[in-house]
Amino acid sequence: MNKEYYFISDLHIGGDAELDICDFEPELIEFLKELEKKDINTELIIVGDVLGFWELTGSDGIEKLEIIAGNHRELFDQFRKTGEKITIIILPGNHDYSLACKSVFIEALAEYNLRLEPREHIIREVAGKKIWIEHGSQHDSFNRSPKFGDPYVTPIGYYVTNHIVSTTGRHATFGKSQWLKDLESVQPLEHIPDWFLSNYYYREMSPILRWIMLPFLLLFTVSLAAFVGMILEQESIIGTSIFNREFLASFGIFGKLFGMILMVDFVVIVFLIILAIPLGLIFRDIVKTLRRFGLKTGKGLDVEETDVYTAAAREIFARDSSVVVYIFGHTHNPFLKKINGRVIINTGTWLKRLIRIKSWNRLMPDIYYPTFCLNYFRISEEAGRMVIEYQRIPRDTPSGLTLLQRVMILGRKRSDVVDIPARTVLGKLTVDS
Repeated sequence: MNKEYYFISDLHIGGDAELDICDFEPELIEFLKELEKKDINTELIIVGDVLGFWELTGSDGIEKLEIIAGNHRELFDQFRKTGEKITIIILPGNHDYSLACKSVFIEALAEYNLRLEPREHIIREVAGKKIWIEHGSQHDSFNRSPKFGDPYVTPIGYYVTNHIVSTTGRHATFGKSQWLKDLESVQPLEHIPDWFLSNYYYREMSPILRWIMLPFLLLFTVSLAAFVGMILEQESIIGTSIFNREFLASFGIFGKLFGMILMVDFVVIVFLIILAIPLGLIFRDIVKTLRRFGLKTGKGLDVEETDVYTAAAREIFARDSSVVVYIFGHTHNPFLKKINGRVIINTGTWLKRLIRIKSWNRLMPDIYYPTFCLNYFRISEEAGRMVIEYQRIPRDTPSGLTLLQRVMILGRKRSDVVDIPARTVLGKLTVDS
């Protein structure tokens, strides 16, 4: 009988304190139960970052696996049951890089019928053609280990996760809501400062201070128009008189209150005009500095990542013409891309995904809307051809947004659109260019 392969990745199970919460655990267990109905010709391949070792700082070595398995007993029991019927393969990622360094994990994971492949990539064949499977962190300078399997070679990303992300998990309970634990869901990383600002304003700022600031922020655009109108009236460029104090005073207390807000905003506008040139020069220099360090590009991080992995796939396709599918994870952005009859697949993540939605008032912080993209790819053979199927598991996600956040995105698109065809059939191959 023909083999069929299922692919998922980036589960990041486990971590300190609030990071140990696995939001998708019920769905993952149900998914494993469905696979339990399959036969020995089925293989589930988890393409790296199954476990959140980097996020678990209070232990070391095999103890990390014992802690995670103990905290998620139902899930690991289901791994064991499903693994009795099908083969479950685990590749090391960067967050569980220890799996590639210590052979003791092979035996430990085998107790749950999880077969560890401590290699950078593996190959599978369908319809006489090869599938190249890797986690993908080897193409990320921030998370790449120069010598795979060396326990003493630790990438920069480890220290960021171990000392910053894990700390946020331990301190998440101190906030007015547990938004801080979602730090690892912020993608790309350059959004983290904006995400902090957004959650500070909408969740942590004193409500009194927030509601005092709100009318000034909401009416800033009106104030700017009024400021321009006042100048035009004073210079007799326009013949109206609607921007003077007497006109506002005719509306009584409301006119005076509106006038006070306009006056404060006028002061801010003048201040910004005075500082516009030096601030502009400083901002331009900061952007140049970030680009020198590779932290900012003009193309956008998602585009750059796609280019990096497309180049890696092209190199593999050129090196071995029998490879027709290149599969990786790591970046948490699921997609399927065709290149001359061959296919590049990113398996995405089961973690919460935060979609940045711009507030309709541009002076208000943007909103990070929570969604999930619980998905898997299935590859099998039909009539001598390789068939790739994509399935997204439904999940209703309570937004958890405050009233003000919901108001700020009224009418804004908030769906997490992943444009991946449900079925892709690979036909005759062409020469890759």
